[in-house]
Amino acid sequence: MDVGSYVVEKAKTASRAARILSNMGPNLKNKALDDMAEALQNNKELILQANKLDLDNAKKSGKGKAFIDRLELNQKRIDSMAGGLIKVASLPDPIGEVSKMWKRPNGLRIGKVRVPLGTIGIIYEARPNVTVDAAALCLKSGNSVILRGGKEAINSNVAIYNTINKAAVSAGLPEGAIEFIDITEREAVETLMKLNEYVDVLIPRGGRGLINSIVKNSTVPVIQTGIGNCHVYVDESADLSMAENIVVNAKTQRPAVCNAMETLLVHKNAAENFLPHLGETLKSLGVEIRGCSETKKLIPYAKLATEEDYDTEFLDLILAVKVVNSLDEAMDHIYKYGTKHSEAIITNDYNASQRFLNEVDAAAVYVNASTRFTDGEQFGFGAEIGISTQKLHARGPMGLNELTTSKYVVYGEGQIRK
Repeated sequence: MDVGSYVVEKAKTASRAARILSNMGPNLKNKALDDMAEALQNNKELILQANKLDLDNAKKSGKGKAFIDRLELNQKRIDSMAGGLIKVASLPDPIGEVSKMWKRPNGLRIGKVRVPLGTIGIIYEARPNVTVDAAALCLKSGNSVILRGGKEAINSNVAIYNTINKAAVSAGLPEGAIEFIDITEREAVETLMKLNEYVDVLIPRGGRGLINSIVKNSTVPVIQTGIGNCHVYVDESADLSMAENIVVNAKTQRPAVCNAMETLLVHKNAAENFLPHLGETLKSLGVEIRGCSETKKLIPYAKLATEEDYDTEFLDLILAVKVVNSLDEAMDHIYKYGTKHSEAIITNDYNASQRFLNEVDAAAVYVNASTRFTDGEQFGFGAEIGISTQKLHARGPMGLNELTTSKYVVYGEGQIRK
């Protein structure tokens, strides 16, 4: 098989479908989403069997617990995917929304209208749920989608794609509304990244290596998502009981996701009263601590942190810790090592909280709350296609509105420019 030609044909089909989808009303799109949810439930056993093949292969190749967690499906997770489809169907359709209308002195009436981006390529790694989430959000927002998942989840993704695509087409969506590239060779991605004629935007979801490679090599516009070297800073005025609850949640509730905390910063005046008890709590939860020399004095079992540890998105039960002298030092550390995803301060000092909110550059900045809330559903968007960590077009959880753009519609009565 000629991989390049195969991918081009997929892109052409998706591009043709995008023209139809852009003018499709909400009722048909919603019916397709509901039917896709029902199909997932009806084919649950088939999907789980496919997922077991991927899990067995991952375990044989020595993949870690965090990787397995991202890859694994179960009945609850399939129920959640189906529920997500139904929830997206219930959301207001953004297409055709007039955000502004005004009249010029010459009589022209100008309106700004929300329209789809077109054809969106999603390149992702070992998270089969992305196959469903991405398809749902793209379809609802009037876009066609080309999905290319990682080889480690190929069996799961194929089973899910076949299930939801059949349901979508049966409901009346055009062929190509959802495309899936089932070739795992690198050449498939290399081709997709260059198809500006047919693909309007690429959204990579995965680790630093995947995202950096696509940003550097793609000629198709890219929205960067997902790398989350997130910090929690415990200020000297913090309620230490609340701080411990937030830190434990941010690190351990689900460590393999991009909004989990990776580095804890603690003011020197709070460290002695905070770190020893926290260390015992985290130890009981299986967290490995890598800290500075001051941290090691207060948490004897901690390993000495390296520069690399502070620059790492662990996605695992590993936590880097540093004792800092001031709020400024904490923010300087975040500026140096952060990935502009999610950052939090725990404090009872209003001025400190406001400085943190104003001066820390990230998609989401928190006061006295866990970074784990950076999520489309938690923000009330219904769902998300990823967390954008860049500044152009979209930033933060990308829901339906972030998968659209705008165009101007102009009504005249024979006006000409003089």
